[in-house]
Amino acid sequence: MTSDSAARAGRGMPWLVVSGVLLAAVSLRGPIVAPTPVLSQIESDLGIGPATAGLLTTAPVLMFAVLTPVAALVIRRAGAELALLLSLSGVLAGTFVRALPGFGWMLAGMIVIGASITIGNVVIPVIIRRDVPSARVALVTAAYAATLNVGSLLTSLLTAPIAAVIGWQLALLVWSGITVAGVVLWGIHLRRSRVAGTDGDERYSGDPPPPRTTDAHRRPDLDASQLTGPLPVIGRHERSLLRRPVAWLLTAAFAMQCTIYYALTTWLPTLTADELGLDAAAAGALSSLYQGAGIAGAFLIPLLIRYTPRLVPALTICASWIIVTVGILLWPELMWVWLIAGAVGHAGGFVVIFTTLVGVARSDAEAAGMSALVQGGGYAVAALGAPFMGWLHEVTGGWNAALAVMVALALVYCVALLAAVAAAQRARR
Repeated sequence: MTSDSAARAGRGMPWLVVSGVLLAAVSLRGPIVAPTPVLSQIESDLGIGPATAGLLTTAPVLMFAVLTPVAALVIRRAGAELALLLSLSGVLAGTFVRALPGFGWMLAGMIVIGASITIGNVVIPVIIRRDVPSARVALVTAAYAATLNVGSLLTSLLTAPIAAVIGWQLALLVWSGITVAGVVLWGIHLRRSRVAGTDGDERYSGDPPPPRTTDAHRRPDLDASQLTGPLPVIGRHERSLLRRPVAWLLTAAFAMQCTIYYALTTWLPTLTADELGLDAAAAGALSSLYQGAGIAGAFLIPLLIRYTPRLVPALTICASWIIVTVGILLWPELMWVWLIAGAVGHAGGFVVIFTTLVGVARSDAEAAGMSALVQGGGYAVAALGAPFMGWLHEVTGGWNAALAVMVALALVYCVALLAAVAAAQRARR
């Protein structure tokens, strides 16, 4: 253990940091999901079709793919606390831009929100790894992942009922109150850090954490949370990873997972209303199960990874994606069952993919480069999911064709993930 590791292990739990991380997490997914329960009203009021409406969730996801290197630069220049404060301030600004009349302003607001959330996505794992005692990093990371689902759950469940009272434009603005609270808390934390003289000294450099040993396969302290921080551009010494099939298998798995997740998240309230004849509030409440059950999934999969063979969590995630896609296609009347099962997939799949990545990476530099490839490629593909699903619905007049595509993507996901896990197991021998 290095002196830095020992120092982190000996510190008490930084409750102000942890509470700030969890409060910020509510604003890092909720604003993307918020329009989905009222998407049919948005289409009607703005005179747009389903494919165009799908751009509202595509824009933020595309920002994740494109702006991660920029986010790393912001963190390097500003420091972690200020970067997260800028992230939340940007989400707040985008929320107000989104409320301006016209689809163009709404799309522009979603782009601002997505760009701002990208910074938050990148910096929070850095803050967790820097400030949380080593023994608690996994727990806090799981709590962070669960709280991302809390934000999505709240907006899925409550946006439609609020919109029925005050209109969808104001309903989308209501959620800015949580973001304001995050801005205030991180403003306090930034001030305290600067008074203590730590912010300038502990700025993230943008480089991967220094290796504790030279063999990635013997590094039990390297976990998936370290690979969601600032991602370097793949350099000359890491380009060999592009010739490794496992890197492309993990990229394919992450791309399929994100595509299904964001496509379903965008259209679930509309699909549920169409298939089951529910009003907007009831459809949003039912769809919120997809986010709410993910809270349990965020803790379940890490437990499986710790106490079972590596193939067990991978098979669990694969089964989850198959169940949710096939179930909705064939038996939509049991939607609540499929959504609960599917929530395990989207909450735990990220952990499985990046834990597998750690297992096959031969060095810290390769792990960081492979993470950049997986996340950049995956989010770029996922940005197409919601518009494509909306387009298929528009041209076919129903949801079966779009859902059949989701089933096909789930099958590709399973093949890619299981092949990558098998490669990781061979590497450990």
